[in-house]
Amino acid sequence: MVWPVILVVASNCLYHMCSKSVPNDVNAFGTLMITYITSAIICSVLFLLMTKPDNVSFEMAKINWTSIALGVAIIGLETGYILMYRNGWKISSGSVVANICLAIALLVIGFILYKENISIKQIIGIIACAIGLILVTTS
Repeated sequence: MVWPVILVVASNCLYHMCSKSVPNDVNAFGTLMITYITSAIICSVLFLLMTKPDNVSFEMAKINWTSIALGVAIIGLETGYILMYRNGWKISSGSVVANICLAIALLVIGFILYKENISIKQIIGIIACAIGLILVTTS
């Protein structure tokens, strides 16, 4: 259970360092195109290595609209971070602000769409996050 969290944290650190390091004079969509070509090649190799040859069609047939929607979401996410850093956000605070806002939004989405309960602890957490946002963004 721990290794996926380590993978997410390590990958996110690399992700933000790379996003912050994209040169300002490089077209954001050009750099993302190379990013996704690289990703497509790696995913294709891993898919073929982890799937028996006679199961490739079967596995592909199970894919639905969520793969396309996820692709669109990832482009928005990546473009947003590149533009955030180009507009002067610090790597130490930009991600924190975005992730706090994301956590609050997902709490509301979970409540509305997935009928998840919101506890008093979570409400206190939202208030703490709001205070944290004020502290992080005002200097």
